[in-house]
Amino acid sequence: MSPVDQVASIVVAACIAAAMCAVLIISLANVRKPTTPPMVVASALVAAALVAVVVARPTSMSMLATVPLTALGIAAATIGGNPFTRRALDIATGKRVRETEDGGILIVAAHDADPEHARTLMRGGTVIGYLERVAMVIAITVGFPEAIAAIIAIKGIGRFPELAEPEARERFIIGTVASLLWAGVIGAIIRLALAW
Repeated sequence: MSPVDQVASIVVAACIAAAMCAVLIISLANVRKPTTPPMVVASALVAAALVAVVVARPTSMSMLATVPLTALGIAAATIGGNPFTRRALDIATGKRVRETEDGGILIVAAHDADPEHARTLMRGGTVIGYLERVAMVIAITVGFPEAIAAIIAIKGIGRFPELAEPEARERFIIGTVASLLWAGVIGAIIRLALAW
């Protein structure tokens, strides 16, 4: 590899790592109460990193560049997917579904029913989301995208009994697609940056 190619690869890797670091910081700042403007900025940074890796096509990166890039990418995919997914769910549901601390949802049997008698569905959604994103981004990074089918199947089988409620189905579909989209794009960025 020529010195120019080496420098270009280092610059691209540094730009992608900086974008992933910024996404991680923005995401950490918005985990408690996700809002649209920071998530738009984080999404734009992810899109810019994807464009950079596709257009610049780094030829070969040293271990010095790949390790931090991979670590930042996995962290940005895993942690950044939380506020991104929750914001997508808020937009889609119009905030009409009350969320629990662990990412579950409260379902009241009737509109005039006492909220004290609400049922909690889809408990542990936050932890499940983190696990599915880390599994997906690692699967894509190591070149085993077939694992995505297993991730979705395991999640679907585990949640199947709770999907009788329309609110649960809607939240399951939107949340899963948003979460996997976020992790998939960042996984693709890492994979493309390492594979050229």
